[in-house]
Amino acid sequence: MIRCHLSRLMGERKIKIADLSRDTGINRGTATRLYYETAERVEMNVINSLCEYFNCTVSDLLEYVPDEAVRPETKQRKKT
Repeated sequence: MIRCHLSRLMGERKIKIADLSRDTGINRGTATRLYYETAERVEMNVINSLCEYFNCTVSDLLEYVPDEAVRPETKQRKKT
């Protein structure tokens, strides 16, 4: 799973979604989906704009977190 740290970055700087949208030109709906981590895809230019705005790297904004591994005993066996 990919975690988006936009809400943390905005909270640290006390920035509102409307201000972020106005200052960066990012669609408000896109900013909201990133803020609440409900976005399913993100354009590269949006990531670029956010990194420029917050003066951060992509890894400061987005983080890969492995999904919980399924325990072997909970896997269903295939019937043959």
